[in-house]
Amino acid sequence: MATGWWSVLKTVPWSEVIHAAPQVASGARRLWDTVARKSGAAPGMAPGMVMEEEPQEDFFGTLVMRVEKNEMTLADLRGQMLQASEIIANLADQNAQLIAKMDMARTRMLWLGVATGVSGILALVALALVVART
Repeated sequence: MATGWWSVLKTVPWSEVIHAAPQVASGARRLWDTVARKSGAAPGMAPGMVMEEEPQEDFFGTLVMRVEKNEMTLADLRGQMLQASEIIANLADQNAQLIAKMDMARTRMLWLGVATGVSGILALVALALVVART
């Protein structure tokens, strides 16, 4: 099972992901700012109010009732959109942090690989010198 994850992780173009992370984070932040700015104009209707159906003779009252119901629904949807865009912005920030940490870990692994290779070569040279003296 670990080999499956390893093959998936090897196929990811990490350099492209790392370079695109700041753009994703700034795009999510712009989305959050835009939604937050637009949601300030939302009507102040209480979403808990339920309108009763009125008789069909009062057409104007029925239309007013429908408009009020639609405004309440719109206010509720704007609230949900604001929450969703906040979550998206937070996830984008966390993604950017994760990408930065993964890049740092990749760099450390590279240095550890180089250090291991150099120490392996030195060990082989030392072994060859010991064998040559005996």
